[in-house]
Amino acid sequence: MSVTIMQKIALIVTIIGAINWGLIGLFDFNLVEWLFGSGLLARTVYTLVGITGLINIGLLVAPTED
Repeated sequence: MSVTIMQKIALIVTIIGAINWGLIGLFDFNLVEWLFGSGLLARTVYTLVGITGLINIGLLVAPTED
C-alpha cells in the first residue's frame, strides 16, 4: 500500500483533531477555539478535520500488499 502525500497530510490533520477532542474530553479545553476563537476560522478548521477524516477512510479500505 502506497500512502500519498495527500493521505499523509490528511492523517496528520486528523491526528491533530483527535488530540483536540482528547483535550476537550479530559480537560474541557478546546485548543481550536483557544487558538482561533469561535468564529468562521474555527468552523473552517473543524470542516477540514472532517474532510481529512473522510480522506482517511481510503487508508482503511485500501487493499494491502502481501
